[in-house]
Amino acid sequence: MMKQESQISIIPFGELKRLLLPLHDKLAQLETKLDKTSSKQVKKYYRNKDLKLLFGISQNTIIKYRNNGDIPFTTIGDVYLYPVREIDKILSKNLQSF
Repeated sequence: MMKQESQISIIPFGELKRLLLPLHDKLAQLETKLDKTSSKQVKKYYRNKDLKLLFGISQNTIIKYRNNGDIPFTTIGDVYLYPVREIDKILSKNLQSF
């Protein structure tokens, strides 16, 4: 069995820069677009999955809070939406009571 030798090629810095510069520029453009897009899209409503992920509460707890009037909500069809501002107010109020 013959052993293959690996070869290493060294690319001069100028050539490497020439190859990577267009990629760098494209990534910078994408980053700028993403920053602009994310800053414009302020989330106005949470959905059930958001409440579960952000606050670690179960589906049953969310339903209980809705039924008891503990959290405000609106619906579109079968989708429950919770106003971010109102949830933030509830959290701030609860934080101050400690």
